[in-house]
Amino acid sequence: MSIFTGSGVAIVTPFKENMDVDFEKMAELIEFQIENETDAIVVVGTTGEASTLTDEEQAEVVEFTVKQVNKRVPVIAGSGSNDTRHGVNLSKMCEAAGADALLQVTPYYNKTSQRGLIKHFEAMDRAVSIPNIAYTVPGRTSMHIEPETVKVLSQMDNFVALKDATGSLSYTAKVRSLVGDDFDIYSGNDDVVVPILSLGGKGVISVWANLYPKEVHEMCHSFFKGDTKKAMEIQIKFKKLIDALFMEPSPIPVKAAMKLKGMAAGGLRLPLYEASEKTVETLEEILKDLDK
Repeated sequence: MSIFTGSGVAIVTPFKENMDVDFEKMAELIEFQIENETDAIVVVGTTGEASTLTDEEQAEVVEFTVKQVNKRVPVIAGSGSNDTRHGVNLSKMCEAAGADALLQVTPYYNKTSQRGLIKHFEAMDRAVSIPNIAYTVPGRTSMHIEPETVKVLSQMDNFVALKDATGSLSYTAKVRSLVGDDFDIYSGNDDVVVPILSLGGKGVISVWANLYPKEVHEMCHSFFKGDTKKAMEIQIKFKKLIDALFMEPSPIPVKAAMKLKGMAAGGLRLPLYEASEKTVETLEEILKDLDK
């Protein structure tokens, strides 16, 4: 059974002025997402600035999200690491905090071979009893999950899906040809959601959905209902915004855009820094046009 179908928001982590996690604001953001038909909440991932949260903060954010969501939609927690032992511990903590599933990014910086990658993911698979989503994002990690490796992961007990942020439809098609129908693929790139759905994708884990959750949900479900024209129109309508949300490393632009839309979620923990004037001006112009 799929973890979710449609739009899973890669939700930001809001911070107070002193850079502590702002749980009051987190509750607001979660309610906004659910009211606007988001199909899943993906917490403490890249967009959630997990790399600058302590393990204790990460578990606390997951636990808070699980309680706030209260089983209305699935909660997926980022728990990947470039240290396998650390990833195992994080995964156990997130499972104990009540996550419905885990997002496992490939090792970064030290990287590994495909054989090492299989061993790394095997350790994650054995560590928990909830579903895992493998996450390939070579632009950030310089580490790629080869399609043949995805096939091996699909045969493990708890790996049930792939978040594909390669930007390569050829890669997506190759993976789809190698895995069974019970193994899901989610787009990790907001600009190619509809093309990935056309290759059998199950949805998206979306940065864009922080701003327009209803539209991302509608795009996906229009496609599933056979209205590919409407899905395509939504995808194209938001192309300029999607591009602007990646003018600087995420979540820098999306937090700037949220502030412009009256949804301010605080600053960013260093080394991430506030959006440039050019980024803010571009976002402001695009948002004004979209919200006419």
